[in-house]
Amino acid sequence: MTDNDDTEALAARAAAGDDAALDHLLRGIRPEIVRRCGRFLPFREDAEEAAQDVLLQVSRNIRRFEARSKFSTWLYTIVTNCARQKYRELKRRAAEHPLPDTEAAGPDPRTTSVIAGSRLDLLDALERLEKDSPHLVAPLVYRDICAMDYAEIAERTGIPVGTVKSRLHHARKQIRPWLLGERP
Repeated sequence: MTDNDDTEALAARAAAGDDAALDHLLRGIRPEIVRRCGRFLPFREDAEEAAQDVLLQVSRNIRRFEARSKFSTWLYTIVTNCARQKYRELKRRAAEHPLPDTEAAGPDPRTTSVIAGSRLDLLDALERLEKDSPHLVAPLVYRDICAMDYAEIAERTGIPVGTVKSRLHHARKQIRPWLLGERP
């Protein structure tokens, strides 16, 4: 990604309607978006598809960015939503079209993200957490996947830093058994 100050300035200009700034911004943030989507989706093509969705959402919604928080905070919310949506889509597609005998045919690369890796176990755990305790999901995703600091999370979610830390603790405590396979 370009320098943070440059990115913030480009985002502000793009939000004000500067199309050239938007084009420059999208080109500059693309590698970081692909990398961040890759934290959710281990298969590179899936991460790149999610990144395209993010870039599309940014271009469609940049005028809604009001600079009340940092652009990166606003952006990572979009990254999180698009990557999780891509995972749900892949999971649904895999359920609708199960693989043929994988021993004979080998793994299907289009569903590899759905059936492999601890990141996907985490995404399944996030789905369960969202059903049981939806208020715990955002702090966990922002901190453990997006690597945001507590102040950014508090700013983005509109809750105090102490509450962010508490929710993060409870979220980790709740998903730990799921990740270890200790709870059905």
